[in-house]
Amino acid sequence: MTTPNFVILYVDQPLRSGAFYSALLGREPAESAPTFVLFVLDNGFKLGLWSRHTVEPAAAATGGGGEIVFAMETPDAVDATHADWSGRGLKILQTPTDLDFGRTFVALDPDNHRLRVYWLSDGKQANGEQK
Repeated sequence: MTTPNFVILYVDQPLRSGAFYSALLGREPAESAPTFVLFVLDNGFKLGLWSRHTVEPAAAATGGGGEIVFAMETPDAVDATHADWSGRGLKILQTPTDLDFGRTFVALDPDNHRLRVYWLSDGKQANGEQK
């Protein structure tokens, strides 16, 4: 089976977005250029930030059509992350709330890509396995 290991977001200014994600992720990019910035995370997953002005073929959509999701171990970690991100000035689209799957909130990056933070309350881990 093929497993995705890379997400690319189309952004207005890759270096600006790269600085935002560098601060958010607590790491420097593996690659940084005016039209593309790449982060390689500890689990090998890659996050690319590609200029929406130079991507080929041209992108028809920009931020808001999907989410980058961050799993937390506890509901308190969701609230702590919300406090941290609010303090950094991130725009909060949804404050911490309890939904049918658990506790969550949604913030926006500089290009209006949604960043969801959540904790699952049903006894499952983020990868779908039972605890």
